[in-house]
Amino acid sequence: MSQASKQVDWCLDKAKKEIEECKSAGKRPKHRGLLKIEPNLEEAKEYIQKAEKDLEITEYLAKKERGNFGYASIGTIFYSMYHCFLAIAAKFGYETGNQTCTIALMENLKEEGKINIDQKFIEMFKYKEDEKEKKDSIIEMREEFTYSTKIHVDEEKINEFIERCRELIDVTKEIIFR
Repeated sequence: MSQASKQVDWCLDKAKKEIEECKSAGKRPKHRGLLKIEPNLEEAKEYIQKAEKDLEITEYLAKKERGNFGYASIGTIFYSMYHCFLAIAAKFGYETGNQTCTIALMENLKEEGKINIDQKFIEMFKYKEDEKEKKDSIIEMREEFTYSTKIHVDEEKINEFIERCRELIDVTKEIIFR
């Protein structure tokens, strides 16, 4: 059993336990794991639309002539790409309440041959120890520009993320519509 498969199992158990705890306490059921649900192609399509809208926002914010708000575009590009993963999860019948569980699910679906996605997209959502690798991690960049005072982002890096996002949206569409 692979590490991703073990993590998916852990996330499935986590969600079940949390939902049971909510029910026992008389609260609205919610979780921070993975739930196996009916595949939902309509929801998958809606996530793709949201990813495309977030990409539009990213491009708008990153334009120098509009004030060069590239630092704010890091968050929108992150969510654009993340919504692609949520679309894939919906297609395969998963509800996710946790980014780490979502990434483990993508790795597991890839390992099982259910999706054909370049590993670079999954790696962009992993935390990195090496400073150089952090610049290729969209999750690291999102946290850096969300929780720090930094406002200057390398324009080339934003453009690189935008291109990767376009590519991921195209790959996601292939997965959803095949």
